[in-house]
Amino acid sequence: MGNFDLLKVKGVSRRDFMKLIGATTAALGLPELFVPQAASAMEQAIKKPPVIWLEGMDCTGCTESTIATLNPSAAELILDMISIRYHETIMAGSGNIAEEAYQEALKDKFILVVEGATPAQEDRYCMVGGKPFRKTLIEAAKKAQAIIAIGSCASEGGGIPGACATGAVGVSEILKAEGISTPLINLPCCPVKPTTLIGTIVYYLTYQKVPPLDSQNRPLAFYGTLLHDNCPRRGHFENGEFLTDWNDPAQKDYCLLLKGCKGPKTFTDCAQVWWNDNANFCINAGSPCSGCSEKSFYKQFTPLYTKQETFKLPGIGQVNADTVGTVIGGAAAIGLGVHLIATAASGRLTNQGHGHKEDL
Repeated sequence: MGNFDLLKVKGVSRRDFMKLIGATTAALGLPELFVPQAASAMEQAIKKPPVIWLEGMDCTGCTESTIATLNPSAAELILDMISIRYHETIMAGSGNIAEEAYQEALKDKFILVVEGATPAQEDRYCMVGGKPFRKTLIEAAKKAQAIIAIGSCASEGGGIPGACATGAVGVSEILKAEGISTPLINLPCCPVKPTTLIGTIVYYLTYQKVPPLDSQNRPLAFYGTLLHDNCPRRGHFENGEFLTDWNDPAQKDYCLLLKGCKGPKTFTDCAQVWWNDNANFCINAGSPCSGCSEKSFYKQFTPLYTKQETFKLPGIGQVNADTVGTVIGGAAAIGLGVHLIATAASGRLTNQGHGHKEDL
């Protein structure tokens, strides 16, 4: 049976397959001529490689987010194609059978996906298969070809576990403590965005190396711009129009900065690529950005609906949240306005403040 015949058996047409590849390469900022190369790499990936997906201290939200994608299902097209050999939530087996599958997968060349935070101490809070999760992570990390830490918990030990007295840490801290040099890609957000995970897998399968990363090991293709720069409410921000009363219909689309929006501090493509098959995202649904792609989430960004006291505006400098409307209005009045902000912002439209980590 040929490579693409395996997709036909799953009910995936060639047209749907190429449509997904085209959308994914576009999300990565790659030219159209790259599509055939990516499609070929994905078809070859049907011969695998295997994936071991570990879950530590988590809510399973990243798994739920990933397998909920449609048209066609990423769970079928991508994850099944690369053969998930172990995933405690979605695999049919359990108990000893599941642990035997994990041990068997360790003998092959595999990609390690990690969801959830890791206890800083081996014998506390998280046991899987009768042994500490930390021990299992170290064992798998040493043998993996590459590691993809998905969600805020796995990326930086953030999220809810990181805000509690659990000593939760991210994968990078475990690798550093154990001297493990396996390439690591962080895909934060709470939960991980399916398109981000799919795009990263496509890139790795095509080039056999991690994509260009920033200083937090995040792919620049997805975390290279500030949410604020592409926010659909950006015009209201520049006009000094900020929501202060949730019940006022006139303020429905106003900037959410005074209600705790972390957009000016958050590097993510959420404003360009929406959730649930491009149906919506936080700000468009009326919720301020919680900054879940940043190290500061969750602990340092709480309370989430409380305004930031100070932040930095391009061409203006540090601004107090209570006077931001006056400052922006004054800037516009003296001719700075949108033009000044856009011009000054040109140096920060990419993730320069977070550094740039070249291919590993």
